[in-house]
Amino acid sequence: MSPLSRLLLALALAAVPGIQGACPAPADLKNEDGTRTCAKLYDKSDPYYDNCCGGAELSVQPGTDLPYLPSDWTNVISSLVVAQRCELTVWSIRGKAGNTRKFSAGSYPRLEEYRRGIFGDWSNSISSLYCRCPPAPEPAHPPPKCPTPASEPQPHPPDL
Repeated sequence: MSPLSRLLLALALAAVPGIQGACPAPADLKNEDGTRTCAKLYDKSDPYYDNCCGGAELSVQPGTDLPYLPSDWTNVISSLVVAQRCELTVWSIRGKAGNTRKFSAGSYPRLEEYRRGIFGDWSNSISSLYCRCPPAPEPAHPPPKCPTPASEPQPHPPDL
């Protein structure tokens, strides 16, 4: 294959949506309205990390408890990203049975790299899940504002 053909093929693949994917950063998982997303699940992975987290995408909100994934998502998840301060628990059998694993905040582009028992891995093996994100801590009471010397006039001493 000539260098020009390779270049044209690479440009064509880059222009087709869904062909290339890159896992988002856990801090970037947000809904369109700015609220937090607990995790994003993808049905594609690739030996090349730059091409992972592609294909169909399922966003999971905080508190989502799915003992039975929709049939088109059962045993097809190959990549996932868990948002900051969140945790995704998965099971290998519907109804929260079988092997289980907890994925903490982070990017998991190739679930083939995570062992599930002696002979398997987690790629195409997730059948139920629970995603939780603890609420953000309440902010401490802010310290009282102290007046700055330049902003308030200073009293003059009385004339004697």
